[in-house]
Amino acid sequence: MTAGRNIPEEKPDAMLRLPRRIINQVLDQARAFPGQEVCGLISARDGAALRAVPVMNIAPHPEHRYAMDPAGQIAALKKMRETGEDLLAIYHSHPVSPAAPSSIDIAEAGYPDAIYLIISLNTKGVLEMRGFRIREGVVGEVALEIDE
Repeated sequence: MTAGRNIPEEKPDAMLRLPRRIINQVLDQARAFPGQEVCGLISARDGAALRAVPVMNIAPHPEHRYAMDPAGQIAALKKMRETGEDLLAIYHSHPVSPAAPSSIDIAEAGYPDAIYLIISLNTKGVLEMRGFRIREGVVGEVALEIDE
C-alpha cells in the first residue's frame, strides 16, 4: 500500500524484461550514493531495454526527493531520439523507504508510457527493485524479469 492507495496488479502480461547489466548498473549507482536518491532513464529499441543513463539529482534535499537535472534529462532524451531509441523506464532510489511510489512520485509522474523503477536501500543486505505504471494518479505494479 502506498500513500493510502492500494497498488493493483496490472494485467498478468504486464512485464518488463531488463538485462542483468542494466539492473547491475542501476543498483551500483544506488549503492554508490546510499544517502540520496539517484535517478536516470532507461532506453529501448523495439521494446528491448538497451541502456541506463544516469541523470544528476538536483533536488534541494536529495536524501528525500529526486529532481532530474533538466539539461541532463533533455540531453539523454535527445540522444535517444537521434539513435532511434525510446524512453522505456525512469528510475530512482529510496534510501530509507520501501520500493513503492510515494505520493510525490505519483503526483509528479509525467510520462504515462514509461515504467517507473524504484530501488529501495531500506533492506537488510539486499536491494529491492520494483516497477510501476503511473497514469493519472493510478498505480499498477509491473513484474520485472532479469534477462541474461
